[in-house]
Amino acid sequence: MAWFKKERPESAAQEAPAKKVKIPEGLWIKCDNCKEIIYRKEVDKNLKVCPKCDYHFRISASERLPYLVDEGSFLEVEDGLSPKDFLNFKDYKDKLKNSRKKTGLKDAIISGEAKIGGKPVSVVVMDFNFMGGSMGSVVGEKIARAVERAIEKRTAFVSVASSGGARMQEGILSLMQMAKTSAAVARLGQAGLPFISVLTDPTFGGVTASFAMLGDIIVAEPKSLIGFAGPRVIEQTIKQQLPGGFQRAEFLLEHGMIDMIVPRKDLRATLARILDFFAA
Repeated sequence: MAWFKKERPESAAQEAPAKKVKIPEGLWIKCDNCKEIIYRKEVDKNLKVCPKCDYHFRISASERLPYLVDEGSFLEVEDGLSPKDFLNFKDYKDKLKNSRKKTGLKDAIISGEAKIGGKPVSVVVMDFNFMGGSMGSVVGEKIARAVERAIEKRTAFVSVASSGGARMQEGILSLMQMAKTSAAVARLGQAGLPFISVLTDPTFGGVTASFAMLGDIIVAEPKSLIGFAGPRVIEQTIKQQLPGGFQRAEFLLEHGMIDMIVPRKDLRATLARILDFFAA
């Protein structure tokens, strides 16, 4: 009969758990296309392009300008224009306030004068982060004024579109910007000056149905979604499945809707060559 208790050795399961390594937030980013987890600094170094699949992430207007124009050449104009809530649309004032705080912009576009390859241009760059890059009265006005500056100074006009379309909170005042911007581009053509339109992901709605598709040369970034209505809306309307890659830049190039697809790293050099061609 045992009169003592034998002590059991502590099992491995009773050992203190290993400390978890904390990864700082924002250190990694997931690609929307290939779903790979990528080191954010690697993406930033690659001009916000996925090094795995060449997917071009959406970027703001201010981030795009250094890749678009010659260093130190951009001069912003018309930066005092600010949209008004003409229709007293519900929550519109709050949406404008939040977008201004988020982007630091007064509306979904930056307008100015710059040089590309040493040649002066009038340029506008849309910002999808501001209410989906929607085109309201201020966006349309800044585009029209940029075209007028190009005509006055005899320069090319370059636009970079990134938009969900017309801004519903401004109703007919938004829709009329389609006609206004298209008429301005027509005057540019009558003056014999070139219009280069750059389409990025996404470009939709009233922007696609107006000035963005009227360029003398239409350039798109790889894999950009470009169209009027979204693919899901079209499928629900026609009750048919759309072909693979429908509304991607590659699909549009194959069907003659755009002229070329240019990676972000090559955009400035390509635009410079196009401007040289028109100058000649």
